[in-house]
Amino acid sequence: MSSTRVEELGNKIVEVLKTIYDPEIPVDIFELGLIYDVMVSENNDVKILMTLTSPNCPVAETLPVEIEEKVKTIEEVKDAIVEITFDPMWTQDMMSEEAKLELGFL
Repeated sequence: MSSTRVEELGNKIVEVLKTIYDPEIPVDIFELGLIYDVMVSENNDVKILMTLTSPNCPVAETLPVEIEEKVKTIEEVKDAIVEITFDPMWTQDMMSEEAKLELGFL
């Protein structure tokens, strides 16, 4: 797969991620800085490395499943796996300027 096609698919995945919100914070998970990496293999398998706002986050069980299901709706995606990490731990500094503005931190 050409790097352009991988990039286009990566952009589609980010668009989907921007439709998923943390239920406790009115900002999408991408702008919150919860997504650390999106990897696309040559077979169009997708692996998303992400974190949660805290290890005891109430959506720790459901949010990764929701992300996998929504990313799998993209026609080109063969499979999607979400891996949770707490290294590094999430902090408010990871939020985009847009998210900080939305939440009144700027």
